[in-house]
Amino acid sequence: MREGAAYWGTRIGGFALAAGIVAAFPLLISDFRTLQFGYVAIFFIALIGLNILTGYTGQISLGHGAFMMIGAYTVGILMHDLDVNVYLTIPLAGLVAGAAGFLFGFPALRLSPVHLALATFGIAIAVPALSRKFVDFTGGSSGIFLPITFPTGRYLYTLGWATAGIMFVLGWLFLRGKTGRALRSIRDNEIAASSSGVNVTLYKTLAFGVSAFYAGIAGALYGIATVVVSPELFPITLSILLLTGVVVAGLGSLTGIMIGALFAQFVPLYAGEVLGSFSEQIGFGGVLSGEALAKQAPSVVYGAILIGLMLVFPTGAAGLLRRLLGPLTNKLQSRQIEVPPRPKSHPRREQA
Repeated sequence: MREGAAYWGTRIGGFALAAGIVAAFPLLISDFRTLQFGYVAIFFIALIGLNILTGYTGQISLGHGAFMMIGAYTVGILMHDLDVNVYLTIPLAGLVAGAAGFLFGFPALRLSPVHLALATFGIAIAVPALSRKFVDFTGGSSGIFLPITFPTGRYLYTLGWATAGIMFVLGWLFLRGKTGRALRSIRDNEIAASSSGVNVTLYKTLAFGVSAFYAGIAGALYGIATVVVSPELFPITLSILLLTGVVVAGLGSLTGIMIGALFAQFVPLYAGEVLGSFSEQIGFGGVLSGEALAKQAPSVVYGAILIGLMLVFPTGAAGLLRRLLGPLTNKLQSRQIEVPPRPKSHPRREQA
């Protein structure tokens, strides 16, 4: 179909452009910055999974960091105890975390949105606590040291963004067809979706499983990046940060995921500096300084950004990008749509 060709042409062209920028970007920055943007790729993967659950299905989760931890510990145990190849552990970590998320999805069906958020919050608290109890299996508070050298910035960037590109395509294909429509119908009106023949139980548990699978992949890369897997790497604030990143990116859209990933990586790093300079400007430098400022600054900045975003752009970065790029993409698609040729007129019959 002609409109289908225009649609696919625009999407493939945009993806090729983004892939080219990602591939060329390390040539312009230092190895340290490359390492930082490798972590951006990890958050990118985690936010895709959380957006599938929260943005597309409407199930609020405050335990995404716990499923990342399950993926990271899967990598640690497989490499440290069983000597499994590092690249093979990444999909296995996703499968283990996905299975855990799928199993959690069954009891979650009986919970209201508020109680579901509290239940997932409990998971984020319980999983790190459990890892400290089973010392022989998880290494306790010391964690598990992976038998690999600390990765360079170029290595982590290449591994992270290659995996992120694959996961983005899989997520886009997963959401664009019947499954995506079913998830969105559940989010908009669960009763109407069930009346229309949508298997609510199946799709809600599937969303939990797929979301946890993405978290497991991100957790596996996170463990490889840090070389050590410990409970301190996955505090409850990580889950809150991921949920904030999804809101910033835009719920129910994959367009702004990059903005959310940049937010998740760089805001905790530079929030203290930004808030410190602002406090000095207004004359509160002596009150807001030191270690207390470094701990409290990310939470303050998260809240300020969320309040401002909800007031100005309630649909997040995705809505802003659609508003800015919408006229351009519509124009490109209209040019690609061919005008069907007019039917040829029959020659007049010769009069006798």
